[in-house]
Amino acid sequence: MQLPAIPQLETERLVLRGPEAADFGPVAAFFADEARSWGFGGPLDRNEAWRWFTMSVGHWAMRGFGFWTITCKQTGEPLGITGVWQPEGWPEPELGWVAFPAGEGRGIMSEAALAARTHAYEVMGLPALCSNIFPGNTRSVALAERLGAVFEAEFDNPKHGRELVYRHPAPEAPRDGGMEAYA
Repeated sequence: MQLPAIPQLETERLVLRGPEAADFGPVAAFFADEARSWGFGGPLDRNEAWRWFTMSVGHWAMRGFGFWTITCKQTGEPLGITGVWQPEGWPEPELGWVAFPAGEGRGIMSEAALAARTHAYEVMGLPALCSNIFPGNTRSVALAERLGAVFEAEFDNPKHGRELVYRHPAPEAPRDGGMEAYA
């Protein structure tokens, strides 16, 4: 098996690129901070964070999609991660995101997640995406809703417990918000 080339995406302010070894520091810091990482399966100690980080690279090889590191186009500073994943046993691909402290409060996550979702639909040909969000993660719920996702159901995640499933508009979604927009 060979690791596929991870596509690089660009937006007005951002570059979404494949994970690099230097990204592990910010990822480990994120997972060590319980207040920040609880909505993404944390906190994790450094060893567990390393396992998650390397798993996210391997996900590209196994599924053909995964997480990108979000960087500032001007400085290259890592601002967070976003992408699509589908761990073993999950019913469908999920669009996820994580903001590092430098990536908060400036619309970075919505810009990056929209680029990832557009790529998933238009280039990878995925027919539908959801975002599974822990109850109480109001910032992620707000972001999902800004992206046009709507609450669909609750999901009993075997590892993390109850999660809220937000359904993203299908690729051909009409702009009027009608129910026919959702897969």
